[in-house]
Order: sequence, then C-alpha cells, then structure tokens
Amino acid sequence: MPSLGADMEAGTLVEWLKRPGDAVKRGDIIAVVDTQKGAIEIEVFEDGTIESLQIEPGEKVPVGTVLAVIRGAGEQLLAPPPAARLRVSPMARKLAADLGVDVTGVEGTGAQGAVTREDVERAAAALRKPGGQPSPTPAPGIDMRAAIAAAMARSKREIPHYYLSTTIDMSAAGAWLRAENEKRPVTERLLPIALLIRAVALALREVRELNGHWIDGGFRQGTGIHIGCAISLRGGGLIAPALHDADQVDLGALMRKLTDLVARARAGALRSSELSDSTITVTNLGDQGVDAAFGIIYPPQVALVGFGRISERPWVQSGKVEGRPLLTATLSADHRATDGHRGGVFLTAVDRLLQAPEKL
Repeated sequence: MPSLGADMEAGTLVEWLKRPGDAVKRGDIIAVVDTQKGAIEIEVFEDGTIESLQIEPGEKVPVGTVLAVIRGAGEQLLAPPPAARLRVSPMARKLAADLGVDVTGVEGTGAQGAVTREDVERAAAALRKPGGQPSPTPAPGIDMRAAIAAAMARSKREIPHYYLSTTIDMSAAGAWLRAENEKRPVTERLLPIALLIRAVALALREVRELNGHWIDGGFRQGTGIHIGCAISLRGGGLIAPALHDADQVDLGALMRKLTDLVARARAGALRSSELSDSTITVTNLGDQGVDAAFGIIYPPQVALVGFGRISERPWVQSGKVEGRPLLTATLSADHRATDGHRGGVFLTAVDRLLQAPEKL
C-alpha cells in the first residue's frame, strides 16, 4: 500500500485490474485503492509478472502492507513474503459489513488472533450511543480535513519552517500573456498560473536544494521537478497531485496537463504516482482574493511556494509612483535543508524569470 501523502495511514483495496500470471510493465495500472483523497489508481514501477495477490477487495490495510508480488524477468520466487493480512472469518466479515464495523480496528480473540463474529458484535456495541443509536459516520470531507489537520500539525512540530516573501511586478508577464492568448484558440489559452508554475520549475534548477525530500535525517534531491499543485475539492478538503517534469514542457503543454490534473483530481481519478512524487508544492489563492499565502510544508517535502492575487498597487519606478499589477510570492522552507540566503536566491530567480515571460 503506497503512501499517498503525509496524511495517509491506510487504504482500502477496491478492485484488482490484473490477475496472477499477467505480465505488467512500468506505468501499468494494476489496482484501485480508496483513500480519504478518493479512489486512486495504483501503478507498477517495474516490468514483470504478477506472482500473487496478497489482499482481497474490500480489505483496509496500513501503508506499507504488501498488496501483490511481482516477479521480474528471469527471477525465481524463493519464498512468498508475509501477506500481512488480517485474519477474519467469513461470517465475521459479512457481519462487519452489515453492521458498518471496520474490521481493521477490531481486536481478534480467535485462533492466531482471528476476528470472530463475537468480536464484531462487541465492536458494534461499542460504537452505539447510550440511546442505542449508532454513532454517525463522518462525511468524507470531514475525514480528509481531520487527516490534513493531523499531518499539518505534525509538520509544524517537526519541521523548522522559515518564511520569505517578495513582491513581483507582473506588468511584463501580463502584457505578454494577453498578446499570446490572442494568437491561441479559446480552448488553448493560458492562465497566469501556468507562467507561475513554469517560473518555479525553472528557478528550482538554480536552487536544487529546495526540490526534494527530507528522509531519514537527510535531504534527498528529487530525480525530477515534480510540482504538487494544491487543488480544493468540491466535497471539501485539499489535494496536491504532481505535475511531473514541469521544467521539461512548454507553457501550452503545461497548461493542458494542469487542466487535466484538476479535472481528474475533482473526479477522483488520480494515479498513485501523482500523489507520491511531488518534490515541492505550489498553492495559489489569488482567485480567492488573498493577497499572500504562507503555507505549511507537506512532509517529506522541504518547501512550499505560495501566490496571492495579482492586483494593481503603487509601485515606484525611476523615482515615480505608478499603479502596477503586483503579485506577492512567498516561500515556506525547511531550515534543515536550506537557509534564508538560498531561499532568497530562489524567489529572486522566480521574479527574474517572470520579467522575461517569452523565455518561459
């Protein structure tokens, strides 16, 4: 079971899309898992043949549990790995489904710790209020909000954040964007966020220590620049799937990828790699009228970039005060991986790149 974010502790297998004996290659979708972020397609990351499936649809298991065994080309399976499966009698499993009991949280008293019918009945009784009414089940949006809150509280406790901000004159970027969009069909027009994400991606080439993860007491640089884009969901909650290799595509392709990512995030059709690969996160609250956004880092990432709205404000240029479209860009960064000097170099690079939008 892959970790699809710092707020994920377990997932429920919805269905297998492959069977033992099937050949698979890197990138194939082999299963669908239900999490607090919605239904997520699970990919494989190597070529081979499915040797065995270790859990059944409907089972909820912790992150790190073996879901399936894939045998690489030419490999012999010496011994099956531990299945890490919860022992539940068929009668107990059916009763748990009927009563709305999550069997992963039930302590088994049967042989070898198996969950029995009596265990399920005790768990169901414990869920009921004094009046005999079952406890209400939290809505998915509430579940996600609670999980996000727990992850962000842990982030603030464990990560020594530092914060920087800068004001960017968006006159050049805005003028270029208007001229460029006049040349494009309506369906292919660019939004300002495409320029902002592209500028962040290129700036990370210059300050690579902001692009990666803090794991096992040290910084690991990302193998690519995969920008997590914070997306609010219609049912409540927030998700930040990755735009892979954001520095390798032009603005048109980046805009198409972002549009597709937002649509699939809100439809619950994301891939596991899109939730696990992000090397930095960008949050844009400008469309909500926010002037500046100082975010909390999504562990194990080491930085988050925030953008507020573009609004006309006073700007001094050549000794004269003029009204200019200004944008506040912020950086939340992990002081274990970088310091304020390197963070400042990064924000300066973002500003410089936005002053030459034709080169993005």
